[in-house]
Amino acid sequence: MPRSPTCGISTSGSAPPNSNISQRGHRRPPHRRPNVLKALELRDPQGAHYTAAVLLYIAVAYIGGWVALFQDSVALNAIGVIALAHGMFIAAYLLHDCGHNAIFLSTQRNAWLGEVLNWIVGSSYGRYEDIRYKHMRHHVDNYDPVVWDYRSFLQRHPALEAVVKAAEWAYIPAVEIMMHAMMVAAPWCIESKRAQRKRVLTVVLVRGSLLALVFLASPLAFALYVLAQLLLMTALRFMDCYQHNYEVVFNLDEKDVDIPHRGDAEFEQRNTYSNLLSARYPLINLLALNFCYHNAHHEKPTLGWYRLPALHAQMYPDVEPQVLGFVEQARAFHKHRVARIYAEDYGDDEVKQSLAEGRAVGADALSFLTAF
Repeated sequence: MPRSPTCGISTSGSAPPNSNISQRGHRRPPHRRPNVLKALELRDPQGAHYTAAVLLYIAVAYIGGWVALFQDSVALNAIGVIALAHGMFIAAYLLHDCGHNAIFLSTQRNAWLGEVLNWIVGSSYGRYEDIRYKHMRHHVDNYDPVVWDYRSFLQRHPALEAVVKAAEWAYIPAVEIMMHAMMVAAPWCIESKRAQRKRVLTVVLVRGSLLALVFLASPLAFALYVLAQLLLMTALRFMDCYQHNYEVVFNLDEKDVDIPHRGDAEFEQRNTYSNLLSARYPLINLLALNFCYHNAHHEKPTLGWYRLPALHAQMYPDVEPQVLGFVEQARAFHKHRVARIYAEDYGDDEVKQSLAEGRAVGADALSFLTAF
């Protein structure tokens, strides 16, 4: 029968001894178990099923899309391109939500998921931290801060400018391609990116090797992936084109600058527009992960994408002064696709009125994925 080490009295049937006290009477440090659930705690636990659903959709669309690209069927190839492009499109907007810490409570967990999504989208040449910083400046400063002025670059290279204009006329997103290429070149062209040279070379090696294997296995699958990437760039630039009436400023690398409208919520809402895919059928807006409820997003940036329609309805119960029509946007997007390369009226014209009058040019190269 077990005995107490101090007085010899039987301890059988008594309460268990304090596990934090050793037999010699020394207090042990408390045993701490890693709490995985705590680390993965969602910002909005009630929306867990929505988060799980969108992650599942991205995985199925991305993996299934790649599988379909290798099939000997035109129909499956077409489905694969659409699935892959849309899976990356949704991944880009979930990456955007990670930047706002809208998924997890932990900034570190949001960053981890954001890094994974950055690879899926194909913009992993740029760091997630830089993507987040640029986008936070967009929200706080109420401007679109950048570093590299592609417009002046094109003006200095007239041959390239002619190619870009011809490509944009043919619906090839040449400006966006140039911006993504600049992500690779940035550490050698932009002083603030110099420290990222090794990282960029590593990403180029890994991603380039994977794409080379795809090309060797199936040149057609490689070409279809390129097509999916072009569709992704076009869809993202369409969504960005008319969402704001902000001025483009070249001060992303400057921390101490005077920003006239920094933190001005009234200015922010007045110069932000909700470009709904459909006002009559809200479910259609899920095709863009509700990113088109842009005024609601700017009102509460950490709000889950699945709660934006309700906030939008709350903000505009009767009239919707900041809502843009899809048809008008599509018409202007087509009409001004070449003029938009230089987009001199961006930040100087009221978007809703100029769209109605057919004058809205919009702007290119404002993707949150290209952080320079």
